[in-house]
Amino acid sequence: MTNLITTPFGFSSTAADVVEGIDLTGTRAIVTGASSGIGVETARALAGAGADVTLAVRNTEAGARTAADITATTSNEHVHVGVLDLADQASVAAFVASWDGPLDLLVNNAGVMALPERQLTPEGWELQFATNHLGHFALARGLHGALAAAPSARIVSLSSVGHLRSPVLFDDLAFETTPYDPRIAYGQAKTANVLFAVEATRRWAADGITANAVHPGAIADTNLSRHMDQEVLARLIASGTYRFKTVEQGAATSVLVATTPQLDGIGGRYFENANEAQVVDPTAPGFDFAAGVAAYALDPDNARRLWEVSEELIG
Repeated sequence: MTNLITTPFGFSSTAADVVEGIDLTGTRAIVTGASSGIGVETARALAGAGADVTLAVRNTEAGARTAADITATTSNEHVHVGVLDLADQASVAAFVASWDGPLDLLVNNAGVMALPERQLTPEGWELQFATNHLGHFALARGLHGALAAAPSARIVSLSSVGHLRSPVLFDDLAFETTPYDPRIAYGQAKTANVLFAVEATRRWAADGITANAVHPGAIADTNLSRHMDQEVLARLIASGTYRFKTVEQGAATSVLVATTPQLDGIGGRYFENANEAQVVDPTAPGFDFAAGVAAYALDPDNARRLWEVSEELIG
């Protein structure tokens, strides 16, 4: 394992903290899912540093309200809204077709979590895998030319500590025979987000494009937790079992990975609490699933296989 990248920041750092002193004037960014939660604060931090930011969202009315709020708080009028439904490949293709010019930063922030029952897209894909991975995969692949046209482009792939719950189930991606478990399905999708960063960097580094994955931390007050049992969530918060972050803290690792000069030319890694994570073994006795990155999520053979499977699925 290469030396882990460390920074002066940590658990309590905010997006504003990590971007302080960084000038993004002249850069263009896309943040998916940027009308709520940490997506808003990610976009706000990038806009505050001078970037031209597009909020890629399903609900354009909410996106417009968010864009107006970001402009009001940053005085940056270059905040735009584009419609994007990651579970709909036609929507992804339309968004890609509408993009013109180079792209410096792609933050694949949107996601769904812990769907209580197995749901499938019209193509027969499990919805968490389809939204969290395949939608972003198609988006990034479609925008490859725009990313390659930038001097040095970065992709931030939002994963989760939840990836420690499951590798990618290559033989049963849609849980056709495996009993559906919301945590396992979410874990598979979040592992896919890390593997994407590994393989995208391998394939595209020569084009000046790197990708890294991040775990933003546990943030209770976002739409991502809407499918969780709210009583269970309230007990977790009250018990102190998990340390929860504010949305401003939750956006910090994404913004750091998108902007820090420390990551110039570096990709295929996984960060949490604004630092590169240790490799851990989630099958070890007594493992608490609280931190670290599983070796299977960084495995180059898994990453290559997932890319090829994803290409076959989306055509």
